[in-house]
Amino acid sequence: MNNPWEDIKLDDYERHMSLDSVRQLQAMNLIMSRQFNDYPVSTAMVLGVAGGNGLEHVDPKKYHTVYGIDINEEYLNAVKERYAYLSDVLVCLRADLISETDKVPHAELVIANLLVEYIGYDVFREVILRADPEYVSCVIQINTDSKQWVSDSPYLHSFDRLDEVHHQMEGSELVTLLKEIRYSCILEDRTDLPNGKALLRLDFRKIS
Repeated sequence: MNNPWEDIKLDDYERHMSLDSVRQLQAMNLIMSRQFNDYPVSTAMVLGVAGGNGLEHVDPKKYHTVYGIDINEEYLNAVKERYAYLSDVLVCLRADLISETDKVPHAELVIANLLVEYIGYDVFREVILRADPEYVSCVIQINTDSKQWVSDSPYLHSFDRLDEVHHQMEGSELVTLLKEIRYSCILEDRTDLPNGKALLRLDFRKIS
């Protein structure tokens, strides 16, 4: 059976994420502006790039290569079209990170927003070891109430199969996981969202 993310239409995903009752697309865009600008790097990799939200913050004067990785070919085609002006910098790669870790290139900065939830801690650990970045910047969703982890919306049923691959995340476990492979947490920042949810940004630097 294929990965559920291969069947979710980009339009449904983006409309859901941008609803006033969700507002994750907007919040993530602001976070990505800082992720791309906070560190002295010239290569970056966005895991789970989807439709490319946040890529407008890529400065071609700073970056010579930014990889966008996703399992959904439709998403990557949209990224190439939307960000054609970044064609000298942006490299889109289709990969199932769970089974194709060997496709992951090296980058100085790895950005993984709302991604670890769908590949799990162990796979993420292998991805980071493969990419060998200097910095890792993650965003995970924190559910601060007892509601379902996918916010209610007219597009809710587009995400019915995500339970097959979803893992509940804990910031402390992610910190412990990366410490085991010699990455130290250097930033923790929380953004509260509607519907009793929050985005937790955790940044790490390789311990020399």
